[in-house]
Amino acid sequence: MSEPARVVPARRRGLADEVADRVRDAIFGGAYPPGAQLREVELAAALGVSRGPVREALLKLEREGLVRSEWHRGAHVTTLSDVDVAELDSLRSALEQLAVRLVVASASDADLAAIDEVVERMERARDEHEMVRCDIDFHDAVYAASGHRRLNEAWQAIRSQVHLFLLARIGVNSEGYLANIPAEHRRLASALRARDGEKALDLFAAHRGQALDVLTGK
Repeated sequence: MSEPARVVPARRRGLADEVADRVRDAIFGGAYPPGAQLREVELAAALGVSRGPVREALLKLEREGLVRSEWHRGAHVTTLSDVDVAELDSLRSALEQLAVRLVVASASDADLAAIDEVVERMERARDEHEMVRCDIDFHDAVYAASGHRRLNEAWQAIRSQVHLFLLARIGVNSEGYLANIPAEHRRLASALRARDGEKALDLFAAHRGQALDVLTGK
């Protein structure tokens, strides 16, 4: 009887992960807008690495939905289509409704304090890109407070695409964004803290709908 195959030793992937983090941050910071080309040679030179880690990093970002590759165009930052936007909104709605119900039912005081802390950071945000990062952090805190590991993993799977969604939203219209978003999230956090499930669900739905309306021009 033959011996079972041994596990192949894993390669170190730290450098590729770091490159992915740098490129992701650059996308979220607005350095590479939707549709922008991501050239391996240029990225490797800018980051002081070989093309191998860059190639691995772009594949990682492609799995996140941040990057799309075509054989005749290479890699570029994802531009969300109308179908992408509709699918993200509907999936986010389904996930968020469950998260809100769980937070209202069983979140600890520490969980709720973590949500409040993000709102406080929102109130100090200096520009639209920082506000979008805080917006994503707010929803990270809500999913963490749900205490549902698989739900949180489902959120993480679309997190980067939702970040793109919000960047596209401010790209269409950022008027009043910095002024209004903190108060909007304060109301969301207050409804969660009050354990008012019906109000929280209504406010979260309105929050999603407002961003969708801006992006779709309704």
